[in-house]
Amino acid sequence: MIQPLVRIEDLTIGYHDRHGGLAGILRQVSLDMRPGEALGLVGESGCGKTTLGLAMLGFLRPGALLRAGTVSFGKVNVFSLTSKELENLRGKRIALIPQNTGESLTPNMRVGAQIEEVLTLHRNLGKKEARSRAVLLLGQVRLRQPEEIFGRYPHELSGGQVQRVAIARALASEPELLILDEPTTGLDVTTQAHILVLLREIQTQTGTAMLYISHDLGAVARVSDRVAVMYAGHVVEDGLAIRVFGRPTHPYTRGLLASIPRLSESTLPQAMPGQPPAPGEHLEGCAFLPRCPFGDGACAEIAPQMTPIKENGDAPHKVRCHHWQRVLETDASLGKQQFRTRPRRADLKEPFIQLDGVDITYRKRGLGTLLRRLSGAYNAPPNTVSGINLTIHRGETLALVGESGSGKSTIARSITGLLAPCAGQIRMEDQDLSRVVEKRPSDLQHHIQMVFQNPDASLNPRHTVHQILDMPLRLYFRSSREQRLQRSGSALEKVQLSSLYAHRFPGQMSGGEKQRVAIARAFVAEPEIVLCDEVTSALDVSVQAAVLNLLADLQADQGVAYLFISHDLAVVRSIADRVAVLYQGRLCEVGPVDQIYEPPYHPYTETLLAAVPEPVPGMQPRLLARDVKESEPPPKGCSFQRRCPRRQGPICDEETPPWQAVGEEHFIGCHIPAEKLCVDQMSLIPTASPG
Repeated sequence: MIQPLVRIEDLTIGYHDRHGGLAGILRQVSLDMRPGEALGLVGESGCGKTTLGLAMLGFLRPGALLRAGTVSFGKVNVFSLTSKELENLRGKRIALIPQNTGESLTPNMRVGAQIEEVLTLHRNLGKKEARSRAVLLLGQVRLRQPEEIFGRYPHELSGGQVQRVAIARALASEPELLILDEPTTGLDVTTQAHILVLLREIQTQTGTAMLYISHDLGAVARVSDRVAVMYAGHVVEDGLAIRVFGRPTHPYTRGLLASIPRLSESTLPQAMPGQPPAPGEHLEGCAFLPRCPFGDGACAEIAPQMTPIKENGDAPHKVRCHHWQRVLETDASLGKQQFRTRPRRADLKEPFIQLDGVDITYRKRGLGTLLRRLSGAYNAPPNTVSGINLTIHRGETLALVGESGSGKSTIARSITGLLAPCAGQIRMEDQDLSRVVEKRPSDLQHHIQMVFQNPDASLNPRHTVHQILDMPLRLYFRSSREQRLQRSGSALEKVQLSSLYAHRFPGQMSGGEKQRVAIARAFVAEPEIVLCDEVTSALDVSVQAAVLNLLADLQADQGVAYLFISHDLAVVRSIADRVAVLYQGRLCEVGPVDQIYEPPYHPYTETLLAAVPEPVPGMQPRLLARDVKESEPPPKGCSFQRRCPRRQGPICDEETPPWQAVGEEHFIGCHIPAEKLCVDQMSLIPTASPG
């Protein structure tokens, strides 16, 4: 029998709360990892995933206390090691890739030197040998021109390149265990797909065990052999990935899976009722009881224990639930996701905002530029966004999709007036929006509102929720204090927050609650269009589902239009009426959501959809385009020519692709005839291969 590489037994970690009590973060966690195994660790924010991962390194966050239990790596309890012994363990036998890899790399140190540092410290290599090995590692993580990358600084690399550098540095010491904490959060879908394939290859080739911590169940399904599900500090389900995703036994696992938008369904996902208990909240009985459809009196009085299950010769599967047998018996009825169908806007007859030939640039036009232009020595770089023709209709949701740097947020910034276009025109009915917000009429400003990706950066931490909501009311409307109080209370009610939240500060709320406040702030201004910039990308799947349903309800109630920016194409399909696909600031395809997805027509749209991770173990991504970060589009021809898997030759390099109508309100810009694209791509729809 293979001995575990990591064995965690009854691990309990807590911290002192402000009342002097001891609050629990991890509660009697027992978990094993075998050599070479890929274990996915999933659950909502605050459930203890990162704390458990750091405990494998023998690390406790400031204020945290080890209350009971052991963490053994091999035959050694890591919490019994001295500081010197821990230094030898960390980085050499166990390596960590933290969530924000950009912050984990030293900004004023070349990336090659950072890998050399690990090699000299943990592998005792000389300077020349360390350099050679560092370049080899950069090549092994599939970075093009590794010698050039070796000499760059972190800020000179794309997000995907930075992630690869972090992986190369972690692998430099040839660790036995690699801990990855949300390694693909914030990456666009194609970069994420390449990273996930790379991780799977590394695990297969090196035999390195991997702990993959994430709330992205699709990504976990692609890289994990086994999955452990955490809730409120407990592991509630543990088993093979194909079993956990294919036939979940715990009600919480089912709830997570039901919260995931599906690429194949134009429907809103289910949102789990309620929310998890706060870290340290005292629990009697089962922690999941307030949200569980199977709960009863026994669940309220007796805490469930991990129970091993073995069916039909399967590998052992463990679940922490009193009623796991009932869950399995009702599999047919509860296993099917009862998604909510959102009515699509078929009557798009009222153009509200129109972009006609819009070009946007971040370049500064100074005296030096003017002199170089007059002397003929100036070659202007391409605009960030060029030739954009789009219409947003009243009450519809138009989604902008594309990789990072494609110009999605730039277009949103121009509509809101934060950045004026350098050519073309933006109009809202008969009003000209081709000016910065300071030059627009004051009575026009409240009609356009924006919700940002990170509510922590957009909500003033020193203001209460009441003050945050009161600001737009005082800015845009002449109303009394009592009227403002009434309207802010009504706004909170619409986003499903009680009046008690009015006196809380952002730091006293969860991520989902803060995003609801940001949405309430936008809607209290009575907008006619709301620009949503990656509003769900940093949220748990359960909170994401709740926010998507909330946005749909508010739209149905108030008739507001959305410009919805996202790199998550499954989320886009659940919420959008129409989709516009951008590459390098140029439009590739525009059309109704169902026509865009079934099948994709433009090669770039196909590339994006093929890379989306679905929560199906064994489903392999199709990496149709090279993982290359382009600093700017080509000077002529098709913007996607350098990476296109269906490149047609010189015509793609020399001529701008013509726009073709392929359906009602559906257009593509491509040299390949639309009928040929459709026939070719119908045969390339991805299928799952079990195991």
